[in-house]
Amino acid sequence: MRYHPLTESDRAAMRAAAGVADIAELFADAPGGPLSEFDLPRGKSELEVERHLARLAAKNISAGEVPFFVGAGAYKHHVPASVDHLIQRSEFLTSYTPYQPEISQGTLQYLFEFQTQVAALTGMEVANASMYDGSTGCAEAMLMAHRITKRRKALLSGGLHPHYAEVARTVARLAEDEVISSPPDVFASEDLVGRIDDGISCVIVQTPDFFGNPRDLRSIAEACHRHGALLIAVFTEAVSLGLLTSPGAMGADIVVGEGQSIGNALSFGGPYVGLFATRKEFLRQMPGRLCGVTVDSEGRRGFVLTLSAREQHIRRDKATSNICTNSGLCALAFSIHMTLLGEAGLRRLARVNHANAVALRDMLKDIPEAQPLNKTFFNEFTVRVKGDAAELAETLARRGILAGVPVSRLAPRAGLDDLLLIANTEINTHEDRAALAAELKGVL
Repeated sequence: MRYHPLTESDRAAMRAAAGVADIAELFADAPGGPLSEFDLPRGKSELEVERHLARLAAKNISAGEVPFFVGAGAYKHHVPASVDHLIQRSEFLTSYTPYQPEISQGTLQYLFEFQTQVAALTGMEVANASMYDGSTGCAEAMLMAHRITKRRKALLSGGLHPHYAEVARTVARLAEDEVISSPPDVFASEDLVGRIDDGISCVIVQTPDFFGNPRDLRSIAEACHRHGALLIAVFTEAVSLGLLTSPGAMGADIVVGEGQSIGNALSFGGPYVGLFATRKEFLRQMPGRLCGVTVDSEGRRGFVLTLSAREQHIRRDKATSNICTNSGLCALAFSIHMTLLGEAGLRRLARVNHANAVALRDMLKDIPEAQPLNKTFFNEFTVRVKGDAAELAETLARRGILAGVPVSRLAPRAGLDDLLLIANTEINTHEDRAALAAELKGVL
């Protein structure tokens, strides 16, 4: 077969060189026995594979087919068709940052523009040329704070997305650092200020938090700075930056989050794009790359790879990060969409998101068995329902409504089985909201 290039004689020669009698010996140390014990189907034709995958895909309900209120870190927004068209132009179409930057002026220019946009959105002085995603960017921010403060203990807010917290704990464990995790904080009532001492490297707080609460970071920032610690502000909904006070304006030292909401589709969870910004004084401890602008010997404007303190660029074990490539194509999509929106467009989009969420919250007030808990929110809020939220979500999905994310799905051991996170962006119509309210009322 043309897709199986090795003949039996080729395999025999390889087994002889490896000193094994059969392929099973190569998997002798694998748990569960050799690979041959798996009940795998024989190879199929391309047409058969397409039909099989189509049947599997038909079992799913896609985000565009039914009223959709799922968020919890990944949000469905409208992405103009022009974004997809422009990112496919040959000047831009690459997922990588340039290894020969002098001949990659187009790529460097859009990354420079991207950095400028991220810095403006977050209220910070500098931003890098993107990270893999928000969760790994959060862990990188924690490591950066450890390097700056020469301390190795991080305090995590109870409103931090559970996946972000888990990534931070995993990285800390492997680096032999310490993480203090606060319990889930549904009402944003935790006292982080009272837990900050001279041994804390950084405090990681999300706004709006996992449960939808916008957080005022100013008192936490002041407490951090009194004790020589850094405040890391996290966000998962980039559109919120068009309406809320920026983390930089509230005293954050590092701002990191997910940029998927702008220019990038849900795509079953990736690839996404991590946004990372900080203060100028911490520039050389920032992971990833930094693009800059200068002039050449003839006075013409040119873009350059200004800073790239990573392991493949000479630094090796002294690198600030081992990130091997950034999310270049996703960063381009973000930058194009942001350029199309402009400041006025982003603010208007944010206001529409908030207004839609308020309208849905008002509809749910009339359902005693589904009560919103948030006093304030952006486009996502927490609802306490009667019974098990996960079972409710499955029931509504069978009725053609993707109602939200049960908290128990992302925080299974938190004892919050009756909580449902509901996100309402600009894609939802009045009819969508009315359908959700009616089905909730009927089921509950």
